[in-house]
Amino acid sequence: MRRFLHKELAAGRWFQLSLMEQLANIGSEVSRARRWKGKDENTFQNAVERALELFDLTLEDPRWRGRLREIARAREVFCDAILGGKEYGSQLEDIDRYFFYFALAARKKLRK
Repeated sequence: MRRFLHKELAAGRWFQLSLMEQLANIGSEVSRARRWKGKDENTFQNAVERALELFDLTLEDPRWRGRLREIARAREVFCDAILGGKEYGSQLEDIDRYFFYFALAARKKLRK
């Protein structure tokens, strides 16, 4: 049995969020990883693990079957960035910027 870091989300709540909200939450962890990289290895690794778990939960969401390639590619580019950007030249700053706009959009939608 898989052990989840986000137990409540994995229990079903994640699958009630919109894609925009899911990506905004992934972005929060990406941002934490960017902020702690090179400063606190333990905090950095924890943020990376949480981000990957959220990516995986999103990929398991049956509503996004037509978007799996895009979501999987974002996960792959994030992995490249945390491993130094050797494959694609990815940087956490760029990934963080990509996800920032999902957070803005999700926040704007929640305010309506």
